[in-house]
Amino acid sequence: MSHRHKRRPPPRAQAQTLAVQPHVSRRRLVRARYDAAQTTDENRNHWLQADSLSAAAAGNSFVRRTIRNRARYEVANNSYARGIVLTLANYVIGTGPRLQMLTDFPDANAMIETEFARWSDAIGLPQKLRTMRMAKAQDGEAFALLINNERVDSPVRLDLRLIEADQISTPNLMLDKPNAIDGIVFDEFGNPAEYHILKSHPGSNMPGSAGDYTPVPASSMLHWFRCDRPEQWRGLPDILPALPLFAQLRRYTLAVLGAAEIAANTGVIFHTPLPPDTQLPTGTGEDGKWGGEEMDFPRNVAMFAPEGFTPFQMKAEQPSTTHDMFVKAVLNEIARCLNMPYNIAACNSSGYNYASGNLDHQLFFKAVQVEQGQCQNVVLNRVFAAWLAEALQVLGLRSLADSSHQWFWDGLAHVDPMKEAAAQAQRLTSHTTTLAHEYARQGKDWETELHQRAKEIELMKELGLTPAAVAPAAPAAEQNQDQENQDGPDGVGTDEEADREAA
Repeated sequence: MSHRHKRRPPPRAQAQTLAVQPHVSRRRLVRARYDAAQTTDENRNHWLQADSLSAAAAGNSFVRRTIRNRARYEVANNSYARGIVLTLANYVIGTGPRLQMLTDFPDANAMIETEFARWSDAIGLPQKLRTMRMAKAQDGEAFALLINNERVDSPVRLDLRLIEADQISTPNLMLDKPNAIDGIVFDEFGNPAEYHILKSHPGSNMPGSAGDYTPVPASSMLHWFRCDRPEQWRGLPDILPALPLFAQLRRYTLAVLGAAEIAANTGVIFHTPLPPDTQLPTGTGEDGKWGGEEMDFPRNVAMFAPEGFTPFQMKAEQPSTTHDMFVKAVLNEIARCLNMPYNIAACNSSGYNYASGNLDHQLFFKAVQVEQGQCQNVVLNRVFAAWLAEALQVLGLRSLADSSHQWFWDGLAHVDPMKEAAAQAQRLTSHTTTLAHEYARQGKDWETELHQRAKEIELMKELGLTPAAVAPAAPAAEQNQDQENQDGPDGVGTDEEADREAA
């Protein structure tokens, strides 16, 4: 059996074969660097507290309890904190929402609106909503339980029982239970299925076991909070980023006050260039030597200093203007996390004109509308659904296949009513708006207002009165004031107006 041996290619042919193989080059590893991801000696302490905890772990029960206690302390003792929280509640809730039904049955719409308004007054719904908004600001979340209250002065016995966030807790919570956190149990889809309410408040003096709680279905619980992170199920205070600033504001104020008191209470200090062991002719101190003793100075009495001593009075090293600047800067930073302008947070618009005030208010009013929309979805719509289900039976109304409705809130007052009225007339004339929208901006129902206006016009005709067809012109003083508001601080137009004139 013969074997064929493979012939080796000549060296030149082998070299040619190797030459046609693709060339594999070394890959260079390019590393993209971010300054914020670097840890240096300069930023090490600044980022020391940064972590990768989940939303639930970062806001665990111990953290939330500490933050709640500190936020409540500031709101209770800091005038600015209390005023800001009250202002938020007054702007968002105001005198309370008003219901307007949008079904095709006018009679049923009017009856439901009237009865709901009567029930709202009976249970104090506006006040409870304002309390919930304040709790959301300082506690981070607001809870309300839908209950049946037989003492409600209304055919519908539905009522809202407000519950503090401390009372929504699970004392025997198992850490290995994936579908539950402190106070809330979830279903397989991640929806709240059950809430746990402690039978007694953890901070109350009422007798009772601290570990006893009552489970209630999620359909009966209203939970209003702002979700900032995915899978965040418990809320944190709206004023959380401002808590250190509130503390700094109080500390600085007390420091300035202390410096002023020291300067005012210390009458005279004596200074001398003589050494401490100098023998004084007056014999002051032990062995006739100066010992830094205190002396009492009566009021309105001229006194003579000892020989070699020069009297002087301490001065307050903290000027009042610097204190005002510090307070304004800190309040501006505090209000920023709430989308609130400085003049609303401080109740001081002395440094504003019409244009700057209106511009700053736009951001705040938009935030108020967002808050009202969330309140409608989380609280009001569920309350109305529960009320309507009971009202249809109690009031003898037929079942409604369509329960379409909307909510009206208090209108926001305009800074310049004359300008707003002129703009509103222009929008209506150009058909860029509707009466329903314009009345809704004022928190009013356009149908109710038009019916009322028709009654007024009919009565005016009977009495021989004619409504004015043309509005009176604005006085010259108001026109001059408008011009001053548009001008700069030196009384002339702004640079932008000058550029337009030059062009």
